[in-house]
Amino acid sequence: MSDATISFRVDQSLKDEFANAAKIKDSNSAELLREFMRDYVKQQQDATAYDEWFRREVQIGIDAADAGDVVSDEQMEAEAIAWRAE
Repeated sequence: MSDATISFRVDQSLKDEFANAAKIKDSNSAELLREFMRDYVKQQQDATAYDEWFRREVQIGIDAADAGDVVSDEQMEAEAIAWRAE
């Protein structure tokens, strides 16, 4: 794995506070930033995977409805009453 450098400007007081917070965690700013970046990438991947799953599930429902595979209001209400009775 080759390393790359990211440079950006940040307020000096924030940089100092971040460095102190990292030190308390027995780490350094660069390690924490890498950790935050990995966490962010994972969150975005998880969100994308969920979105894709959700869209597939919605399409399955739409396709079922288009094919006439639906439950009537009366049948659904009867099932709900039976479920609540349990």
